[in-house]
Amino acid sequence: MWENNSLETSNHRPVRLKTNGGEWMRIANQVSALRSGNLQKCHALRWLRPFSWLALAIFVGFSVVPAAAQSYAYVPTHKSNSVSVINTASSSVVAVVPVGVQPLQAAISPDGAFAYITNSGWFLGTLGNNDVSVISTATNSVVATVPVGRFPVGVAFTPNGALAYVANQNSNDVSVINTVTQTTVATIPVGTNPWGVAVTPNGAFVYVTNQATNDVSVIDIASNSVVATIPVGSNPVGLAITPNGAFAYVANYLSSSLSVISTANNTVVGTVSTPTYPIAIAITPDGASAYVATNGDNIVSVISTASNTATASVPVGSIPRGVAITPDGAFAYVSNRMSDDVSVISTATNTVVATISGVALLPEGIAIKP
Repeated sequence: MWENNSLETSNHRPVRLKTNGGEWMRIANQVSALRSGNLQKCHALRWLRPFSWLALAIFVGFSVVPAAAQSYAYVPTHKSNSVSVINTASSSVVAVVPVGVQPLQAAISPDGAFAYITNSGWFLGTLGNNDVSVISTATNSVVATVPVGRFPVGVAFTPNGALAYVANQNSNDVSVINTVTQTTVATIPVGTNPWGVAVTPNGAFVYVTNQATNDVSVIDIASNSVVATIPVGSNPVGLAITPNGAFAYVANYLSSSLSVISTANNTVVGTVSTPTYPIAIAITPDGASAYVATNGDNIVSVISTASNTATASVPVGSIPRGVAITPDGAFAYVSNRMSDDVSVISTATNTVVATISGVALLPEGIAIKP
């Protein structure tokens, strides 16, 4: 606020001063200078006023930009025998959870309460666990360990969360875990060297990729038996099922392609070319796009599920091995095995908007808490 001039009273009448002429001149000059200064300040404020409104508008604009939705990504890091937990809102590692020997893949229970981590044991055979670590997402600590077959890789839950299916590469079977008792309740023979697992949204069937036999086994959940075997490309690994349950997308590692399976009749209805060595697939919640990690070219290929053609090619870190989509569909998180980091892709622009370091050695799969 401006102060009143010292030569004015509260009713703004001038004060009559008794002094000589020179003194009057000095006082007059001071008054003139004060008035001139005040006028200059007022002009300066008028000149700055439009900019103050501009600054306010910018501030308000920034203040209404929505923050990234907070969730958590679980990244098995098989050389560190641990799982890195990433806060997706801050794009930072907030916990590291020790698990079994050389973990590979992760799945989150439908209620978000648990992360299941497959501990492959790698080349240690019977010395290397061959089990699943169950992490409480509330405490980020292991609350159970469930023995399964040899060299477990892929894992997926039924939609009601009652069962988890685990593909065991070296025992050529699938273990079925009761999630209440945390025990294996069934073992289902499949093809040779199974890798990936996905469950249909209606909870009726499990699809399992078999690397060495180049096919996909279809398991009927009601009977826990294989009801179909579908030939696909060479060395199938990761797979994902569209949210409407109509199609299963299979990554054929050695033939650089995706096989598109109609779940209605369990036949391949399309083949999509990809960059070399596609290994993992995630489909957006709206079912419009499939994000495919291809570790031969350090690329994530974006596939339109409507046309089964590539719509974008996104460079990421070194040797991407896993991909997962945030629950709101806004971002794809990609685990990069050799650069020990995670790339964050905006699904709106299909560009990398963040790279998360601090991930432990050799990240493999990735799963995001719903």
